[in-house]
Amino acid sequence: MLTFLTFIAFISFVAIYSWLKLRKEKLDSQDGYFLGGRSLTGIVIAGSMLLTNISTEHLIGMNGSSYKNGFIIIGWEVTSALALVAAAIFFVPMYLKMGLTTIPQFLEKRFDNATRTMVAFFLMISFVVTLLPIVLYTGAINLESIFNISEVLEISKSKGIWITVMGIGIIGSIYAIFGGLKAVAISDTINGYGLLIGGLAIPLMALASIGQGNPLDGLIKVFENSPEKFNVIGAKGSVMPFEVLFTGLIINQIYFWSMNQTIIQRALGAKNLIEAQKGLLFTGVLKIIVPVIIILPGVIGFYFYGETFYDKQDMIYPELIKRVLPAGLVGLFAAVVMGAVLSTFNSVLNSAATIFSIDIYKRHLGVNSSDKKLVWVGKLASTILAIFAIIVAPMVANAPDGLYQLLQQLNGIFFIPIASIILAGFFLKRVSAMGAKVALISGLAFYIITIFILKVDLHFIHIWGIEFLINILIMFVVSHFYPIKKEFKIDNLKIVDLSEWKYTKHMSVILCLVTILIYILLGKNS
Repeated sequence: MLTFLTFIAFISFVAIYSWLKLRKEKLDSQDGYFLGGRSLTGIVIAGSMLLTNISTEHLIGMNGSSYKNGFIIIGWEVTSALALVAAAIFFVPMYLKMGLTTIPQFLEKRFDNATRTMVAFFLMISFVVTLLPIVLYTGAINLESIFNISEVLEISKSKGIWITVMGIGIIGSIYAIFGGLKAVAISDTINGYGLLIGGLAIPLMALASIGQGNPLDGLIKVFENSPEKFNVIGAKGSVMPFEVLFTGLIINQIYFWSMNQTIIQRALGAKNLIEAQKGLLFTGVLKIIVPVIIILPGVIGFYFYGETFYDKQDMIYPELIKRVLPAGLVGLFAAVVMGAVLSTFNSVLNSAATIFSIDIYKRHLGVNSSDKKLVWVGKLASTILAIFAIIVAPMVANAPDGLYQLLQQLNGIFFIPIASIILAGFFLKRVSAMGAKVALISGLAFYIITIFILKVDLHFIHIWGIEFLINILIMFVVSHFYPIKKEFKIDNLKIVDLSEWKYTKHMSVILCLVTILIYILLGKNS
């Protein structure tokens, strides 16, 4: 009962606080609903970015993967800092200069309307088919495990998870549909820092119990029990070989942190460039800390349970929570987990609604629509997508390499082709609209054929790197026969102040050095 009461108390606090902050906001305009009125500060951007990114697919999926594979999967996290540096120094200043609401808008400016529409359509599919269902399902696993919903209702575990999926989906939809980006960002900020505190408490309390009150002694015992788990250099046949850092991983990271609408929409809603850069670089700091929350607990789980959960690795984190937290704190942490699920879910819904309203509906169906009509269309799109995601969620169960690995494999279908044409749009002046469209389709087809049909015996991140190079080659060849018609020029629309934060370069250098240092220090255990 205490667990449930603390859970409800924290969820209610976040909802009431968000409502109080939003009640005087103008949410019926395009910028007000989709970009938070271009008023977001660095601290809100960082909190919202972190929680949009870190959800239960990380808490459950990455801890499950580290339980089985150790720290080699840290590459997913710490290399994010490098991509956030690129976003802060180059990409976001360009986006703000152009006054973008969505990333596909850039593709129309650089290429043509058809390229914009194709990418918008692909993004909508990727949200609904990959990210939303996995976020819902992993959240449901955690909450069902904590509250034993199936036992309380005297139903099967699968039905308990299904009911939990529906509950999360409905609550998350309410935030996204009625509050827009500002509601998402405000609730994210509270939940984000709650996740940092609660997430750090799990390994600290576990290590304290192992070390008889001393977390450092506990860490030494965990290390001595399985030193190989702390190695960050993945072998060739591992779930994350070290070589992938230099092939497809960095392309994926640049896309995710510099071009992914769900993430970058927070920076597009910044009140000025200074706040955007603060938010991006502080997110980089948080991403270097975050492995303590989403990787270390899995390794601690191996200390407690050995190989007991190897055939169901995604259950290790819920088991650890129940083992180390007292009842009152379990409810509080369940609320934080719920916040993490809601954050990613409602952020993706908001981004999907933004893309559909601005890049598809306004361009093709309601050309002269008012801001109020676009906001209404966005709310309707969010509702339909939420219902579809709830239906699809239970279908992602029993992924052989864990849910996080499944998510990354599926993301590759769309991320790499889109990253290819956006990077070409910025850096390769001779690439034409026809070259971009052909590369988009051929890249997508190449990945699906090699990964899911032929099942080529090569790590899927290496396939990303090969696909990227092939896409660039295709763009050059096609652009030779269908050359660019007019030279692209970026106009400064002067929507926000573009003065640079004075510590941008200092912070960028520090983040790069810390990332390299992690690999030097933790690579000695191989």
